[in-house]
Amino acid sequence: MGSSAETGGWIGKRMTRREDLRLLKGEGRFVDDLSPEGCLALEILRSPYGPGSITCLNLDDAAGMPGVVAILTAADLGGLGQASVNALLPGLAPRPLRLLADGEIEAMGQAVAAVVAQTRDQARDAAEMILLEVEEAPPEETEPPPALTHRWQGGMAPQKVARQISVTQSHALLAPMAMEPRAALALPEGSGLTLHLSTQTPQRCRDDLAAILGLPADTLRVVARDVGGAFGGKASLMPEDALVALAAHRLGRPVKWVASRAEEFLAATQGRGARISARLQLDESGAPLGLTAELAFPLGHWMPYSALAPIRNAGRILPGPYAVPHVDVRAQAMVTAGPAVNIYRGAGRPEAAMIMERLADRAAEAMGLDPLDWRLAHLGQPGPLAGGEVVCSGDYAALLHRLAEATGYRALRNRQQQRRAGGEVCGLGIGLYIEPCGQGWETASVTLEAGGRLVARTGSSAQGQGRETAFAQIVAEAIGCDPGRVGVIHSDTAQVAQGIGALASRSTAIGGTAMWHAAGKLGALLRDHAAGLAGCAAGEVRLSDAGAETPSRRIGWAELAAAGPIRADHRHEAAAEAWASGAVLAEVTVDPETGALTIDRITWVDDAGRVLNPLLVEGQLWGGLAQGIGAALMEQVVYRDGQLLTGSLMDYAVPRASDMPPLRMISAPIPSPANPLGFKGVGEAGCIGVPAALMNAVQDALLPFGVPDLSFPLTSEKIWRAIQRLP
Repeated sequence: MGSSAETGGWIGKRMTRREDLRLLKGEGRFVDDLSPEGCLALEILRSPYGPGSITCLNLDDAAGMPGVVAILTAADLGGLGQASVNALLPGLAPRPLRLLADGEIEAMGQAVAAVVAQTRDQARDAAEMILLEVEEAPPEETEPPPALTHRWQGGMAPQKVARQISVTQSHALLAPMAMEPRAALALPEGSGLTLHLSTQTPQRCRDDLAAILGLPADTLRVVARDVGGAFGGKASLMPEDALVALAAHRLGRPVKWVASRAEEFLAATQGRGARISARLQLDESGAPLGLTAELAFPLGHWMPYSALAPIRNAGRILPGPYAVPHVDVRAQAMVTAGPAVNIYRGAGRPEAAMIMERLADRAAEAMGLDPLDWRLAHLGQPGPLAGGEVVCSGDYAALLHRLAEATGYRALRNRQQQRRAGGEVCGLGIGLYIEPCGQGWETASVTLEAGGRLVARTGSSAQGQGRETAFAQIVAEAIGCDPGRVGVIHSDTAQVAQGIGALASRSTAIGGTAMWHAAGKLGALLRDHAAGLAGCAAGEVRLSDAGAETPSRRIGWAELAAAGPIRADHRHEAAAEAWASGAVLAEVTVDPETGALTIDRITWVDDAGRVLNPLLVEGQLWGGLAQGIGAALMEQVVYRDGQLLTGSLMDYAVPRASDMPPLRMISAPIPSPANPLGFKGVGEAGCIGVPAALMNAVQDALLPFGVPDLSFPLTSEKIWRAIQRLP
């Protein structure tokens, strides 16, 4: 494989997304756009009650409704297998998904019965006719024991502590809020099924469905052609996916289910919800000696595949970018009476960054130092963290210096004092973060097909990231052609039998590396093939967009493919994990009369490693920023007396365009040594660094009022009450 200079420099080139034209022309095909002939509709009766015992489930009236074909309850599900739960930490007693409640209701919104009818309206009408009575369980007097406990320890406990800084942070439960709700369509084909799912993990869904239905995996095909956002909410097989597959398999007809927005609030996976308490021990100079922390993460009433990823990430990241010789982190995950809590953009990283950044600000305050100066004095170095994780690369001091220079930080601090003297309430907040970007393996293949077109197939799926554009750039760089010659196929198990999908900011670093190696292998095969045709040595062949250039003649791509397709495959197993990092400064103003918060500006210095496509990176940063602002200022799933109060977009606040602040992005990449291309992840960074910076900025603004630690979301009411010293 040639260098960037030799191959046209497609890596690092700013290219618009090839996917967008088709979508903008209305040619996208999402699951609900598919309506095969004879397709039945599935609707679900969900419990309006919290935990309790089912005392009556009468289907008689529903079964007689027009158009009803079948009604499934737990009594009809005997003999089914189980989906998998990733045992990321030892000692877990998994609670995998149950398709339908069996005698006991574990959470409001849990599926109790599935109605299959000729039309969606008929299925909904019939579901409303099912008589369900539940004897609700009395509130638990004591909390049940945790489903899992784990401890990370590193270094020697400090013997002499001069100061101890304590912080407690609670994180609201959040709804992932993809633009496209979840959906599933199953079509019987021979002895198997083809399933169209709105999912991030087609291959994993296929394997879990095979286990549940007792079918060979090769009789199932899962396709996710267009997926309108996911953010972790579509990372695992869900009960509705399996119900649709089961119904289609038993009835021998296509069956489709599409979630309403209300169902997404009731029963889709949620994110965050953790409570973290931590103490930072300091010596007399203010240097950190030790960190102790307690993490408590909710699981919901069942566990998707990645249920343990948030708590594991939060624990293993600590103490973040700081030099803390001793770490003792105790974690517990609890089964709770609510929807499953799964990975959501950031998945444990925001919680770890938040607690360390609050501790950093509190330590600086205790020592009478500026928060920037305390950080600069006590940064760690990339390498082993106190708990044993290994950070591949980074320069945290450089990030902070670049941030200070770009913002005129010292002048901003002076200006803040002048504004405060004039009665303004304003704050500056730093958010410094590190971010692990996924582990494991991924697959790729590249084929020269008839006519001379290159087709790349990847196990990394896509939900709006620009995957086809980015991977075409990788192939073009490796082979020496134009990206327009490269088609990219993903999210179809018939095309890519093995793969992981898109999650954990891993797709470019791991999936892209797999594609780089596959394209390199194909390039070698093509040079050998061209050498045989031209009667020269393979080393004398150069590939270009015109084909193979040899000393005697040019062999076009179509001629190279004339004897049949030429294919190269690669399965890349990441030997090490790439780690991204960044630094954010948030500038805010608070109206003391109302508590209303204005984000005056955000400046963000980001190290995402070698940049594959700057335009795509900026899009990911903007998207993460929006969701980070949502988590920090407005988003929260709220229950009261067991009932969901935020069951629609009238009640659950999400950021709008008008909520976006002025943003300055600065790229400061340090290539990762964890993969040959130097890539790191970028998709989740905004949810990690931005909330921490905003929290620190608001707390800084409220320092004159002696406000204790606040928790998200930072609503105007919460800020006003803090200023007024009200509970």
